[in-house]
Amino acid sequence: MDDTSRKSGTPTEQLAADIARMGPQAAAAAIEGLDDAVALEVLQRVNPYVVSDLIPHLPDGRREQLLRAGPAALTAQWALNATFPEDSIGRLMEVPAAVFGPAETVGGASLRVKELVKKVFVTYCFICDESRKLLGLVTMRDLLISSPEATLAEVMLKDPFVLRPEMPLVEAMKRVLNRHFPSYPVVDGEHRLIGLVRGQAMFEEQAYEISAQAGSMVGVQKEERLATPTGTSFRFRHPWLQLNLLTAFIAAAVVGFFQDTIDKIVILALFLPVLAGQSGNTGCQALAVTLRGMTLGELKSGKEKALVLKEALLGSLNGFFVGLVAGGGMYVVAWRQKSESAMALAWIVVAAMVGSCVVSGIAGAMIPLLLRRLGFDPATASSIFLTTATDVVSMGLLLGLATILLR
Repeated sequence: MDDTSRKSGTPTEQLAADIARMGPQAAAAAIEGLDDAVALEVLQRVNPYVVSDLIPHLPDGRREQLLRAGPAALTAQWALNATFPEDSIGRLMEVPAAVFGPAETVGGASLRVKELVKKVFVTYCFICDESRKLLGLVTMRDLLISSPEATLAEVMLKDPFVLRPEMPLVEAMKRVLNRHFPSYPVVDGEHRLIGLVRGQAMFEEQAYEISAQAGSMVGVQKEERLATPTGTSFRFRHPWLQLNLLTAFIAAAVVGFFQDTIDKIVILALFLPVLAGQSGNTGCQALAVTLRGMTLGELKSGKEKALVLKEALLGSLNGFFVGLVAGGGMYVVAWRQKSESAMALAWIVVAAMVGSCVVSGIAGAMIPLLLRRLGFDPATASSIFLTTATDVVSMGLLLGLATILLR
């Protein structure tokens, strides 16, 4: 039995669950070998954003063949979704199956809904005019309790809450926080109904985006999953490591610049990783809070200055108290080695710790803000610049102060 046959015999529910856990390229490869009917059934079982990400990775011929084989309304919706930016509401749209005219009766709509629910999950009836402009919606409760002779225009909820397809997911999540509906109609600029978005799909995608931030900060693409092929993972990760090596050389150059000082006071080398580690952690804390604020839409224009000042203050406080402990450690080590500069070395460590933590806190807040302003992804690019800044500043301060004060 070949691989295609084996896949075709796999229960579609399990295969859909597997594809939802894959990256777009791996998922496209899995779909490519399936029969049209099986592939379409699987794609209908996964969230729309998975389909939107997957379809562009199919070979042109296979993609067109699959779109021709499916129901016209469904494949047209998939094609429309793919035209909208990533992380936008348009990527999450489904076909609004229960669409009715305002003159239709409750009784007639009820009969149609009974047939529809055998094929799709229906939460609302959407009422549109001839040009598909959304006029209102009818809940299942109203459909059940209203008179069968009443028209849908008489029982519908007018001017319902809607989303726009180009709306970023973060902005949409802010708007639906106090509107916990099972689904939301999506309309274009002329208020025509072009799709619906399920609340569950929005929350799942938002959770995925937030979980991807941790990987992005260390060079792991959000598309990479456990099932991603080794070669693809290598292409994702290796450039990041080469760039990280380049920045490590910068920090090494700073240490090399003060080689004479280290040769005279070898004990300084023991505390270089201490300062780098503490200042790096301070910067990462500031970076995490800043990225979280960006993701949740809390960091609005005008709050940047307050954020930077707060992180600078936290850096000075944390740096001082941590520096006292580190300085005490330096004093003990230097005293045991009978160094005449034990007290001076201790205060140098305190001063360097305060300075490096202040700079790290400011950098952790400012770097993602600057990258966003320049059009780059803050979650992906911030970490490497932050690491370089904290290493260079912490090592440079410790060795520089020692060079100046212990001549």
